[in-house]
Amino acid sequence: MTSGFSRAALTAALLASAAIPAGAEQVFNRIASFPVATNLPADKDPMTQTSAEIIYASEDGNTLVYSDSPLGGIGFVDITDPKAPKAAGAVMLDGEPTSVAIAGDKVFAGVNTSESYVKPSGKLAIVGLTSKTVEASCDLGGQPDSVAVSPDKSFIAVAIENERDEELNDGAMPQMPAGDVVIIPIKDGTADCGALSHVDVTGLAEIAPEDPEPEFVSINSLGEIALTMQENNHIVIIDGKTSKVTANFSAGSVDLDGIDIEKDGKLDFTGSLKDVKREPDAVKWLDDNRIVIANEGDYQGGSRGFTIFDKTGKVLFESGASFEREVARLGHFPDKRAGKKGIETEGLEVASFDGQTYIFVLSERGSVVGVYKDTGADPELVQILPSGISPESAAAIPGRKLLATANEVDLGEDGGARSHVMIYAQEEGAPSYPMIESVSTDGNIIGWGALSGLVGDAEKPGILYAVNDSFYSAQPQIFTIDATAKPAKITSALPITRDGKAAKKLDIEGITLDGQGGYWLASEGNTEKEVPHALYHVDGKGAITDEVSLPDDLLKNEVRFGFEGVTMLGSGDDATLWMAVQREWKDDEKGTVKLVSYKPASKEWAAVRYPLDKGEKGWVGLSEITAHDGQLYIVERDNQLGDAARIKKLYRVAVDSLKPAAIGGELQMVSKEEVHDFIPDLKATGGYVVDKLEGFTFDKDGKAFAVTDNDGVDDSSGETLFFPVDLTATN
Repeated sequence: MTSGFSRAALTAALLASAAIPAGAEQVFNRIASFPVATNLPADKDPMTQTSAEIIYASEDGNTLVYSDSPLGGIGFVDITDPKAPKAAGAVMLDGEPTSVAIAGDKVFAGVNTSESYVKPSGKLAIVGLTSKTVEASCDLGGQPDSVAVSPDKSFIAVAIENERDEELNDGAMPQMPAGDVVIIPIKDGTADCGALSHVDVTGLAEIAPEDPEPEFVSINSLGEIALTMQENNHIVIIDGKTSKVTANFSAGSVDLDGIDIEKDGKLDFTGSLKDVKREPDAVKWLDDNRIVIANEGDYQGGSRGFTIFDKTGKVLFESGASFEREVARLGHFPDKRAGKKGIETEGLEVASFDGQTYIFVLSERGSVVGVYKDTGADPELVQILPSGISPESAAAIPGRKLLATANEVDLGEDGGARSHVMIYAQEEGAPSYPMIESVSTDGNIIGWGALSGLVGDAEKPGILYAVNDSFYSAQPQIFTIDATAKPAKITSALPITRDGKAAKKLDIEGITLDGQGGYWLASEGNTEKEVPHALYHVDGKGAITDEVSLPDDLLKNEVRFGFEGVTMLGSGDDATLWMAVQREWKDDEKGTVKLVSYKPASKEWAAVRYPLDKGEKGWVGLSEITAHDGQLYIVERDNQLGDAARIKKLYRVAVDSLKPAAIGGELQMVSKEEVHDFIPDLKATGGYVVDKLEGFTFDKDGKAFAVTDNDGVDDSSGETLFFPVDLTATN
């Protein structure tokens, strides 16, 4: 217990860039993450799909409530201690909850009960915040989307979307019936269903005016409702007290430059798109005159950013591609979405902390939150926060200096991350994230992601090299990292080439120096995809000069999970490369894998056996190997994440104990020594433990570093954790 505490404390200290002076800048840092599945009712299978979509905070700031449409209910989270959120149960609502809002002790939840697209229906469920029981409901006469409560708590506004069938005529509009807006007075602290009224918003939009699809509502202190109609690319202002439309205008379009527009296995931020419809999702009032919209896109657009209007429709600020480009520098750009809507800004929150108004911009596909200061003119980007997979909404609690995000994607069925609510605190100090980012050179972004192997420069302390894996199949690269910077900086990217072109059929998982200004790379093969298991020698310019295929005695027992790291012992004609095989091959006893050696001068292959830890779930394998000070350091991990993660460890094997033998014969079983448990490091930013700790190395001065693989932001939160590793207790 004492050792674990000290290591966690040391990790936190290492993440801070320096001692924090008095009066330091206020920053937002994540302090906890709450897996939504822990709120499942007792009669539900633990793997039941869940989702946290729209989130709202109670007036005392101690409870979060979120809509969970797959479950068919709303969930409650006790954040009395925000660093240790607790499951507070769920209330089932006999339908598909789409949104929640709170006034006093009442939760107002929009619930879709439609039997079909052409017969939409829905209700507003009134749930006791304290009692957690359904007290009443209002028939809304259509399918609800967003719900909002006026600041003075005098009425509720509901966007009735009556969404289209995207499979019918390729989703072309119009598709009746039309949507509208419902206004419900609040009387004696609850919804007065009998006084419900509808606001007609047909005939306003330029696109399908007869078929408005209201998306999101927000209410200012004057009782004015700002309404987005996403598919119609239109914004409407309604006087909530008189139910009259007072203004309406097109959301317009944007020209985008400096963006990646192709799903092609590489990152290229030189593309352009012209006249892209904004198609806003969320809208929030900045004050009584200005609104901000998140331009997610749906029908025919999606401009990847956000826009500030005044309520007459005048554009006061347009982010264009600027936010997306900053997200890309953090390794969070989703290449698989490049041909569509990029990072998809979907959710928003606006709140004032100690007199400073902030705009929180949520990227659904980049899985981050942009934190902007509202200056009254152009907003200032001050931070980008990591979130769970696909943040849908956020709730600010300024009185407690807290922010919460609801992250909708649940990949539990596929062994991935569950849906999460994440909690952040505003505090004095340094941002804990990002831990690594790229620089821009002459206005060009160095795109990156899916980092795997690491190696330190032979001459410069704090300079490291990393490689990306096959997620970027059309763009294999060697990245230079300046680990002395806070956060660490990717300062250059060296293309790996074959005959002058980007090398194909690679899955680079390991890198080591060759001692002559070049590199040896280990590629994890996949015969089904015609990717060979191989070693590659690369010169200082990134050109492949030699390809070394594995020997037949090794390949005849291959499986997909091959080399996951490479390191070198000795030099010149005495050099020996050592590679870690990730998982058991056909000739390995269960629970053992090979460490394989290769001598480039004599072309001799040999191996030893390495004993794996036994995991509770999934599989256990190796992710990295690096030589240092007479030891082979080996990263061993399971494929579990979150609370299920158990094995994320660093072991070492003494070099002088190795007795490699010919492959195919009897192999030595090596003895390993545990050096470090990475789980405290992986918890240091307040998120769930990620599964893929992929890189580990030492710099010239013997300082250790580790990095995680973000899977190219594909079914991943996109977070890359890069951190120093303290080994003083074991050296």
